[in-house]
Amino acid sequence: MKIVISGGPGTGKSSIINKLENLGYSVFHESSREIIQKFKKLGHDQLFLSDPIKFSEILLQNRLNQYLESNKLKNNCSFFDRGIPDILAYLNYKKIDYNKDFNNYAAKHKYDIIFISEPWEKIYKKDQERYESFKDLVEINKHIKEMYMKLGYKLIILPNKSINERVEFILDKINE
Repeated sequence: MKIVISGGPGTGKSSIINKLENLGYSVFHESSREIIQKFKKLGHDQLFLSDPIKFSEILLQNRLNQYLESNKLKNNCSFFDRGIPDILAYLNYKKIDYNKDFNNYAAKHKYDIIFISEPWEKIYKKDQERYESFKDLVEINKHIKEMYMKLGYKLIILPNKSINERVEFILDKINE
């Protein structure tokens, strides 16, 4: 089972993924920060802002690799910090045209369950890789939800509670 934890930036997704990993679940971490940091060292302050298609192509390859890697795992439950549709949602948010290959990959590589972590001002923080304002976060989150629904997914909204309570909620839902 492939389970995505998605939502706008700074909504607690990575904390949830880390907790699931600590509990022994197979997880695939978000790779955007890694890409941003790598390209900052090469002189690009924000690759997504300066070359959104190049950034998205690199990110797509990373997410495809994660998806394919999850197929090789012996256990039947993998959690992903964002999925392939998130890439399209960000490009739509920035009103950037992209080729149909992005859509094809999103349509071909399906996930089983999508959890959305909603904007939560109490926990939102900017940092060196997260440049979006809270207002931006709300808009990005809207695009993410629209993209997943456009691709036929049913979304499960996570409650704005502690990490432990959110993880418990997720585990209860997948075991229903």
